[in-house]
Amino acid sequence: MARIVQKFGGSSVANLDRIMHVAHLVKREVDAGNEVAVVVSAMAGVTNQLVELVQKVSPFYDLREHDVVVSSGEQITAGLLSLVLQSMGIQARSWLAWQLPVLTDESHSKARIQLIRADLLKEELSNNKVAVLTGFQGITEDKRITTLGRGGSDTSAVALAAVLKADFCDIYTDVDGIYTADPNIVSKARKIDKITFEEMLEFASQGAKVLQTNSVEMAMRHNVRVRVRSSFSDVPGTWVVDESEILDHAPVSGIAHSRDEAKITLVDLIDHPSSFEKIFTPLSEAHINVDMIVKNISTSAGKIDLTFTVSKGDLERTLYVLEQRLTENVFDKINFDPDVAKVSVIGLGMKSHAGIASTMFKTLSEKGIPIYVISTSEVKISVLIAEEYLELAVRALHAAYNLDVH
Repeated sequence: MARIVQKFGGSSVANLDRIMHVAHLVKREVDAGNEVAVVVSAMAGVTNQLVELVQKVSPFYDLREHDVVVSSGEQITAGLLSLVLQSMGIQARSWLAWQLPVLTDESHSKARIQLIRADLLKEELSNNKVAVLTGFQGITEDKRITTLGRGGSDTSAVALAAVLKADFCDIYTDVDGIYTADPNIVSKARKIDKITFEEMLEFASQGAKVLQTNSVEMAMRHNVRVRVRSSFSDVPGTWVVDESEILDHAPVSGIAHSRDEAKITLVDLIDHPSSFEKIFTPLSEAHINVDMIVKNISTSAGKIDLTFTVSKGDLERTLYVLEQRLTENVFDKINFDPDVAKVSVIGLGMKSHAGIASTMFKTLSEKGIPIYVISTSEVKISVLIAEEYLELAVRALHAAYNLDVH
């Protein structure tokens, strides 16, 4: 007998028929004698509809009230799945985040889980009851509802698995695992059987939408074995595991990309540490994540041009924050470009293999693709390019690193 956590994404619970199918997947584990906790997302499209309603009210909405609205979708799914399970003769009940509770910090719309009190849940599981929890949502110490950001149900599931000391966490989605590239772009992309936490963290943070970045961080920190698999097939899926479980590391595991990028350049910024503080502190206070950063010499003495990226969803808020700094004469002008994309080459084998970067730059050069910004880590090289070149770049790099070969 095992204790497992199953998480079902929006496409898996898109309608009542699919919720009934999910119930059968839960029943299969129950019939095998396993203790099962289930984490659900909102039905496909519901969260987007709720976000649109909030945005129609004001582009500069109160994030606390935003979270109250957009967290409601998961409640519907949890209740419906519990009802279906009960109709199948399975003891099940729904749990909302505040009922455990799932405590988070106060970063509304991008909150991070700090503590899950799961004593009641453990008691339910030990009595052969299925617990169906709302993913994506939490609550602060002062009883305000929070949400965990896009894909936050993944984080809810992994955090719960860690607290419950589950044997593993199954993330059910509409794809049958992690691929070497997006199969919608690269027809020869292949499914990866096992990938390390470190590599998966880079995949997630560089645009692969299969798992949320925070969920991978949490899995790595608590050594929670995670399996990404499809709700619609019995394909084994991809295991996300500790490095020690993989004996041979390829130089490159895959190519990730993100269209959710916007490039901002501050022209003639005063080249002094205080200038950076005046720019990045208010962005941080507005909960805006800055990604790639590059400093270029300006034509003006004592000044630089500073380029960085934010998500497209944060562009309007970022410009609003930066425009407040124009009156302080910290910089002269703001240029921005939302038509950019990020492409990343990822692989744990980079630590011990030379020539990965040169292959990337040679490949992009041969295809005539200009590079705006470069960033690196031990297991990743990312470049920012014009969005029109994205698919060409991904295909070319996938072939250049012999990932097309099975």
